[in-house]
Amino acid sequence: MTSLRKIAIAGAGIGGLAAAALLAQAGHDVTVYDQFDAPGPVGSGLILQETGLTILGELGLRERAETLGAPIRRLHGQAVNSGRTVLDVRYDAIRPSLRGISIQRPVLFDLVYQAAREAGANIVPSTRIIAAQAVGGYLTTGDGKTLGPFDLVVDALGVRSPLSSRPRSQLAYGALWATLPWQEGHGFERNALAQRYRQARQMAGVMPSGRSEEEGVDTLTYFWSIRTDQYQAWKQAPLSAWKAEAVALWPETAVFLDQLKSHAQLTYAEYDHRTHAPAVNQRLVHIGDSWHAASPQLGQGANMALLDAYALSRALCVHDDLDRQLRHYTSMRSGHVRMFQTMSWLFTPVYQSDSTILAWLRDWLAAPISKIPPAPKVLAAMVSGGMGRPLNRLGLKAGDVSFTAE
Repeated sequence: MTSLRKIAIAGAGIGGLAAAALLAQAGHDVTVYDQFDAPGPVGSGLILQETGLTILGELGLRERAETLGAPIRRLHGQAVNSGRTVLDVRYDAIRPSLRGISIQRPVLFDLVYQAAREAGANIVPSTRIIAAQAVGGYLTTGDGKTLGPFDLVVDALGVRSPLSSRPRSQLAYGALWATLPWQEGHGFERNALAQRYRQARQMAGVMPSGRSEEEGVDTLTYFWSIRTDQYQAWKQAPLSAWKAEAVALWPETAVFLDQLKSHAQLTYAEYDHRTHAPAVNQRLVHIGDSWHAASPQLGQGANMALLDAYALSRALCVHDDLDRQLRHYTSMRSGHVRMFQTMSWLFTPVYQSDSTILAWLRDWLAAPISKIPPAPKVLAAMVSGGMGRPLNRLGLKAGDVSFTAE
């Protein structure tokens, strides 16, 4: 029988709360520290892939997530200058039943938050963590208090975690996003994420994002790519000027943009690419974006954090020695992390950059090649998170068959 441990989790995001729920269910003494007075979600709608959905299934949350979310069966993108389809990923290239579930981030947050509380995790608000002592298992708060000792400290504070020392590489492009009511009759598919591009400098997207409650209004997430160094100028300019630019890129979105009356209705997000190494240091372990942050182009952030959370909980059940357990954690996840970090680094400039050459290659070379087998299946495996068989590494299976590309 493995030892039950006293565990501190810094950060009450999706990954931190999922880890809290899984670890508390296993009998560990878990305390989550969050800097806000009341923990809450930060970010836009997201797609839960089969990887993340499988982990939610282990928490008993999958059915609820699928009920509140919107099924996504296709990702489609078109270059406006040429009219060419430059992104066409279909989940059924792997198996007919495979799909993603697009969900509002607050909805997913509430699911894992309640699961953590019901499992017995203690969630402590208004506690900003600024440092960790990895050898002794202590945490330091913003007001100078020392917490601990703990057998294990989990860093789930995200890309800007003060417990993670690896320098960040801020990406040139961020995004504006808004959650809006869905409207029928304007050519948008209820089961597809759609995008439009002007070279790689402009990108807009529309994604169904489900409901906040079963009888609630269906919603969509609208997002607009923007250079980080242009955000302040955007805030100071009339909103009508930006709306005219956005409608010029994609006229069909005018019906959604008409609902935006102020800059405050759009949330700005900036992104970083970085991998903290090592993932484990003595009693300190990193999960989610505090270990591996990337562009949202592949939509894997929350799914990767859920995989990390499950891997950590599984590792603590396999051996009795903490060092061996944490080595097992990194062995289950490091290969998949490296793969998706590399793919994110390669693909992001193709869709968000100032490069004219990359956009041309995407439109006239990569897009046609992507339609030739086995490319459709490989792309679907990449988008759905199945490349590298991450669930197999955790002793799990997706549905009744493997969903990865051979």
